[in-house]
Amino acid sequence: MSARALTSSSTPLTGPQRGLRKLGLLRPIDLALHLPLRYEDETCIVKLVAARDGEVLQIEGVVTACEVLQRGQRQLLVTLDDGSDTCTLRFFGFYPSQQKALAVGKRIRARGEVKGGFLGLQMMHPTHRPADDPLPEALTPIYPTVAGLPQAYLRRAVQGGLKQADLTDTMAPEHLAAIGLHADWTLRKALSFLHNPTPDVPLATLEDRSHPAWQRLKAEELLAQQLSQLQARRARADLRAPLLKGTLSHGAAGLPLPGKLLAALPFALTEAQRRVSEEIARDLASQAPMHRLLQGDVGSGKTVVAALAGAICIEAGWQCALMAPTEILAEQHFRKLIGWLEPLGVKTAWLTGSQKVKERRAMLALIASGAAALVVGTHAIIQDKVAFKNLALAIVDEQHRFGVAQRLALRNKLGGGMQEPHLLMMTATPIPRTLAMSYYADLDVSTIDQLPPGRTPIITKVVSDARRDEVIERIRAQIEQGRQVYWVCPLIEESEALDLINVTQAHAQLSEALPSVMVGLLHSRMPMTEKKAVMALFASGEMGVLVSTTVIEVGVDVANASLMVVEHAERFGLSQLHQLRGRVGRGAAASACVLLYATGDAQRLGEAARERLKAMVQTHDGFEIARRDLEIRGPGEFLGARQSGAALLRFADLAADSALLEWARRLAPVLLDQHPAQAQQHVVRWLGGKLEYLKA
Repeated sequence: MSARALTSSSTPLTGPQRGLRKLGLLRPIDLALHLPLRYEDETCIVKLVAARDGEVLQIEGVVTACEVLQRGQRQLLVTLDDGSDTCTLRFFGFYPSQQKALAVGKRIRARGEVKGGFLGLQMMHPTHRPADDPLPEALTPIYPTVAGLPQAYLRRAVQGGLKQADLTDTMAPEHLAAIGLHADWTLRKALSFLHNPTPDVPLATLEDRSHPAWQRLKAEELLAQQLSQLQARRARADLRAPLLKGTLSHGAAGLPLPGKLLAALPFALTEAQRRVSEEIARDLASQAPMHRLLQGDVGSGKTVVAALAGAICIEAGWQCALMAPTEILAEQHFRKLIGWLEPLGVKTAWLTGSQKVKERRAMLALIASGAAALVVGTHAIIQDKVAFKNLALAIVDEQHRFGVAQRLALRNKLGGGMQEPHLLMMTATPIPRTLAMSYYADLDVSTIDQLPPGRTPIITKVVSDARRDEVIERIRAQIEQGRQVYWVCPLIEESEALDLINVTQAHAQLSEALPSVMVGLLHSRMPMTEKKAVMALFASGEMGVLVSTTVIEVGVDVANASLMVVEHAERFGLSQLHQLRGRVGRGAAASACVLLYATGDAQRLGEAARERLKAMVQTHDGFEIARRDLEIRGPGEFLGARQSGAALLRFADLAADSALLEWARRLAPVLLDQHPAQAQQHVVRWLGGKLEYLKA
């Protein structure tokens, strides 16, 4: 069945057809762009006498023995003689049909890894076929697949997709020449080659994707991404948002709220905070909807910038909503904003999923009537029952934790049509330049690149868990000095798969080791009332140690906390470790972050974990942390939930292909302005039904 039939037929799908659908291979072009993970060389036969131990190769010979061994695990042993030596083919979990195909006297080909040993050469579970099958002329592609979708079926489907897909070139030869590609490398030729490469091509150029065919594919993909981002930016320019004219001057006539807020703050804005606040104010004064990302390192003061943006919106007579991914973070924002804005006469509403019905009903009424000018909460803000009177500014904190659908729902709260609210997204995970050029090309980016004065440097130490007792003594010393401590664990309860100290065990151990200290426990499965009670005790200073999961990763602000201990730090991502470290060093006291790693044989540090821990010791710069995190993890994990419904770069690499990215960024507006039909064809070919995510 063709990919086209998959999308239109009403007959029940077979297992392989369901597999194609699961992989998103619905159109011929989807199949044509489903490229191999690797290749197997079945074009030649190697004699066993020339085989090297551990080499993957194909042999051909006559079966001289075939027996089922019943001792221990049942297995099929087949002896194959190729005239130069013999090799034992060993199969576990075999079928009667397989035994019949490998009967004595059959001449077959087998492909697998050859291993030498005391009993001679052998292959474990090799692939095999009759020797009279013709040898292929191209390398055999091995595709990404799912259960129930065999490689043979997938290969036939891909070849069908290649024949059916419209692979008309959308780029002129001069565009390709700019990146050193000959015009001969059409899209069709590049794809046909990558699905059926000849054995004379160096495998290294296919594996490292440096071959011209790969370069063509990566250029196509990056151009599609840049075109789609540019289209989204231009489409937004045609929409209209409320005009929110404001100023950040003290006591400004006519629009005094932002100035009053500045005058009431117990601190002065940094130059960086003032600069980005003015950038945002200029956006709000435009009829084009703002679509801005505010990035700043941990503790750089993004919340006050958001408050100033909200003040401009409220002073103009409109409502502002701030959405945070967790209730703890939302409540931190709520308390800060109430403290700053309520004394200035701003009515604030609070919305979360854990609210009592009566309180929630009262909040919904305040929001619907417009009495609540500022609404703070979790994803509960975007539920259908929440009706704003006149929402003009939506602020999303830790935006990478929200999916596309959630952000779109928030923006649609203005009532849809051609008018929508301004959108300010915030992140404490700084975005590396190549990532910003690629995934955030449709955004304006403001950067707070300066920390407020008085933030103390944090000493970071990587310590083996064999020195746990020393760490506990360090905690005792901090408590005696009147300080507080975080202890963060990766799991809530025991896991058979991962032998990690969990949060409940750690809480019990520390409670026993520090009997005179109040040791609190916080994790995501606790009822919200208990979480709030624990956080209140820690924030007030009554609780000396807070043992927690990563629920405290963002938003928790306790200036008296001076020590962060991260259990099994090797299990955390780099940006997550940086966020956790940012929970301390918020007061005048010297602060430290201890990264405990497991030393048991089963938990030896992998190379990526070593690199993460080394980076944490070497730098405190969030932008450098982000750059290294991108190198280690790649853009998919780095971006998190922004990619819900989005097409990640499948072929291009942001670090290795930065020159191609620059080329695509320059070419996109030229193609869109001079050849709009080809530009649209290019975008639809690559993104298909995933264009909706660009609106978010």
